Amino acid sequence: MNHDPTAAARQEAPQQNFGTANIAPMERPSRATRFFMSIVAAAERLNLRCSKVGNPPVYDNATFPWAAEIEREWPLIRKELEQVLVRQSELPSFHDISTDVQTISKDSAWKTFFLAGYGLSSEENIRRCPETWRIVQKIPGLKTAMFSIFEPGKHLPPHRGPYNGVLRLHLGLIVPEQSDRLAIRVENQVCNWHEGKALIFDDAYEHEAWNHTDKTRVVLFVDFVKPLRFPARLVNWLLLNMAVFTPFIREGLDNHKAWEKKFYAEAEALRNRQA
Repeated sequence: MNHDPTAAARQEAPQQNFGTANIAPMERPSRATRFFMSIVAAAERLNLRCSKVGNPPVYDNATFPWAAEIEREWPLIRKELEQVLVRQSELPSFHDISTDVQTISKDSAWKTFFLAGYGLSSEENIRRCPETWRIVQKIPGLKTAMFSIFEPGKHLPPHRGPYNGVLRLHLGLIVPEQSDRLAIRVENQVCNWHEGKALIFDDAYEHEAWNHTDKTRVVLFVDFVKPLRFPARLVNWLLLNMAVFTPFIREGLDNHKAWEKKFYAEAEALRNRQA
């Protein structure tokens, strides 16, 4: 009997489940949103067929040569993060900015400090973290950049991201320990974060993350465009640039602007009282 190793590899390869498990669907009246969501599923299948870097749940960092350069400059990012964390209790919970996240997180233990996402940016936050912003500009196809802050006891249940046309990078900035109490599972692979090291994975696979320690964990959270061949590259570009017009992104922008206005107004008031 002939043995086809290629076929065997296909059978053993992890499979992405289409749809968005554990994330509420974007049921919005907008015509643009209905059109956008109607083509996402087809685009995801095309992306899998046209990937230039394969479709593993977790990538070897050598696949992306720029990752080593990001790692070398991590102390500069950590220094700016420490200034942000001075007001950690005032940072927004992730679900307060992106309301769709409420299906997996409703408490205040997952906080974020947003720099940019899908063509939108926070000028005030970038002004506070200029080195971080300079460094993330080295990532080809950068789509989102933020600090992701897991406070003690936080556990994100199994879920998958909304679209496989981007990949995710976590750069460890504050990692209190290396153990099974602090980890992320992507498909069947459990990974630990390391300070100054990048972890690159495809969030379109089921994943979950937890911090069962008594200390805060922080990573630089980045989404970047997945390298694709034509025609998927073109379709992906169109979808990612259309995303800014959907309520999913617009509502998040409005929520962030409201938080940002309050956050920096309070900082200014404090400076005036100290003057």
